[in-house]
Amino acid sequence: MLPKYIREILQTLEEQGFEAYVVGGCVRDILMKKTPNDWDITTNAVPEEILDIFSLAKYQNDFGTVILPIKENDKLVDVVEITTYRSESGYSDRRRPDEVNFEKQLDKDLERRDFTINALAMDNSEQIVDLFGGVKDIKKQILRAVGEPIERFKEDSLRMLRAVRLSAQLGFEMEAKTERAILKMVGGLKFISKERVRDELIKMLKTSQPEQAILKLHKNKLLQYIIPELEQGVGVKQNHHHIYTVFDHAWRSLANCPSSDWRVKLAALLHDIGKPKSRQIIDGKVTFYNHEYIGAKISDKILTRLKFKNEDREKVVGLIRNHMFYYNVDEVTAASVRRLIKKVGQENLKDLIDLRIADRLGSGTPKAKPYKLRHLEYMMEKVQNDPVSVKMLEINGDNLLKELKLEPGPKVGAILEVLLSKVIDNPNLNKKDELLSLAKELKDTPLESLRKQAREVISEKNQELDKKIKKEFHV
Repeated sequence: MLPKYIREILQTLEEQGFEAYVVGGCVRDILMKKTPNDWDITTNAVPEEILDIFSLAKYQNDFGTVILPIKENDKLVDVVEITTYRSESGYSDRRRPDEVNFEKQLDKDLERRDFTINALAMDNSEQIVDLFGGVKDIKKQILRAVGEPIERFKEDSLRMLRAVRLSAQLGFEMEAKTERAILKMVGGLKFISKERVRDELIKMLKTSQPEQAILKLHKNKLLQYIIPELEQGVGVKQNHHHIYTVFDHAWRSLANCPSSDWRVKLAALLHDIGKPKSRQIIDGKVTFYNHEYIGAKISDKILTRLKFKNEDREKVVGLIRNHMFYYNVDEVTAASVRRLIKKVGQENLKDLIDLRIADRLGSGTPKAKPYKLRHLEYMMEKVQNDPVSVKMLEINGDNLLKELKLEPGPKVGAILEVLLSKVIDNPNLNKKDELLSLAKELKDTPLESLRKQAREVISEKNQELDKKIKKEFHV
């Protein structure tokens, strides 16, 4: 069923004497009884004619695509792309056409598209135009290139990644000729910008079966052009805690990641990427000492190479670096949980637990969340309002400068860190008078001694567990 505003656009174009169809993935989604994420319209009207018809439309490219914002009660509700029928020729950079020609016939526009399931059009009466068997391929759940697949991949090598992503996203099998063409044209991926590859990888991670995309990338020799470091884990056996090789554990962890955040999924895929480089045999046993730190460095290079945003890169790398955090119910208490929160950031703790669950299930362990992880969740809830950063202290640097008559400098920050370490051990100390009294005792302590004191591990005192929260987390 087409939305009212889409029908109105089609009708308006038709009333002005033009052809108009919704086209591409939105038609595919309608036939698969899914709600389209976006709407694309194709027409034989050229951009200037479209601009004359729709006052809000904008045209800022050379490819015949006009952007039309849809507003209701002065609020933006959607953005529709209206593109003139076009044909393309010459792809010297394996990315963009050297020449774009506006056409008058729909068939010219459909034959330039990537896959048969995307080369579908629908008019205002919901009649389907299918020139390449896309409807049949949807029914058979097959992904097939339009025309000669080698030519389609020559035109834009990113289409090989799109083939993998759509295959995994829709649960379709790739048609044999299309898949063989990928194996022949795989080298073309090196001509594609890292940003476009990154964006396609993120889309794969956002699918319901991201591990299928990774396996298809590996099968079709594409992974070596994106994350070759992952393939170093193929065939690498682990210790007795794991029944799978490093590579198989990686994709299985991704498959079992409970988080919907693509960054946590990526961390699940890469969390053991440091194991091949850290693998040693000591006393006849396989070990991977410090693989989390090696893996964090490798992952940082991967995400930098693929031009990920800094905040996303830091998030993924931080999760990988800390995924081996130690937690033993009999030994760990509130102060150590507060220190863990300070180290990894409160906003990352839930993701860190999801990563640990992915790791466990990816190892073939039947129980996703053992008692110790449920206990950690309970402790996180218990200490969530306790001070874990200098900003949460009841005094600040200005207070110290005024009350202690200190000069601005690193010593002020060092004193605050020592105070924080004491408050982490005992949140009841977080009162202005208490903290100023402690600060006065530290005033004459040398800077290096202060820094050392702030880093010391604080002995934990026994604390009574909150029964209400404990019951909530079944510990």
